[in-house]
Amino acid sequence: MTGAGVTDEIPWAHTPFEQRWWLEAVAPGQWGETLVERQGKIVARLPWVRRRKLGVTVLTQPPLTRFVGPWIQTGEGKYETRLVAEHELMAELIARLPRFDSYRASLAPAITNWLPFYWAGFDATVRYTYRLDDLSDPDRVWNGLRSNIRNHVRRASRQLEVRTDLGVDEVLTINRKVFARQGLPVSFSDALAHRLDHACRARRARSVLAAVDADGRVHAAWFFVHDATTTYLLFGGGDPELRSSGANSLVVWEAIRRACETSQSFDFLGSMIEPIERFNRAFGARQVPYFFVSRTRPHARLLFGARDAARLARALTDARRRGGEESTPTGEGTSG
Repeated sequence: MTGAGVTDEIPWAHTPFEQRWWLEAVAPGQWGETLVERQGKIVARLPWVRRRKLGVTVLTQPPLTRFVGPWIQTGEGKYETRLVAEHELMAELIARLPRFDSYRASLAPAITNWLPFYWAGFDATVRYTYRLDDLSDPDRVWNGLRSNIRNHVRRASRQLEVRTDLGVDEVLTINRKVFARQGLPVSFSDALAHRLDHACRARRARSVLAAVDADGRVHAAWFFVHDATTTYLLFGGGDPELRSSGANSLVVWEAIRRACETSQSFDFLGSMIEPIERFNRAFGARQVPYFFVSRTRPHARLLFGARDAARLARALTDARRRGGEESTPTGEGTSG
């Protein structure tokens, strides 16, 4: 099934990133989904985006889209029975994928079994996000922050105001400054961000928080999305010229504090980059693994190999130049 301008929430998804309305916002007309049905009911689903890169067909995930499933309904019963059903449904999803030369996607953390992908010739790499699992007690969450983060928050709160009335344009302005400072190419367009903002606002599924000083300067601004259970830190950043103010710590803490009132958990959506991992971990978040699965046909592997090696080396080198307070502008690359 290929994508269309659908608006309804669907139950066959672990996160907002797998919703049809999200996919249409970030990859209009380019996404599709593989479905498995039993007796007229959907029991397995795997969304994807089809792209042409270097003359080959790639199934992947869009920008600003951290996870793409798969969603599997295994039913009830003994563990072995449920595992057999999971293997069968996942194998059927894989077999029904459209033809591709390369497949690259991050599975949702809820998926802890990638054996059917392995049996089908895929590779997997373990990656990590960081998550605060229980937001029921804000005081306990605050006490779980590393002492220097609490100090950053206290200091910044004396000179900055956290505002919620700014929009995605202010976040993009800061975000682009961070990309420019790091010498990195922008990984998603302003038009994509505006489409996503519009779709999220229509569903009351996003918030923008910004730390602003008395002169009206925006020190940090971040874009958060949320569903019924979790708030996700999606993209943003801190002004490179104002990094010493502690604004990133203040904005992230304020987002966590607000999430304590509406969400069960808070997900930082990363990171594998060492300075960003250190920043996320300092909020007391738990390391949560997820699988990045891939398969590349031999004729496409040569084309991608040199490109990916150069891109990774450049990204890691640039990331290590950043200080611990500065956060990734996008929550890392998400387009596979």
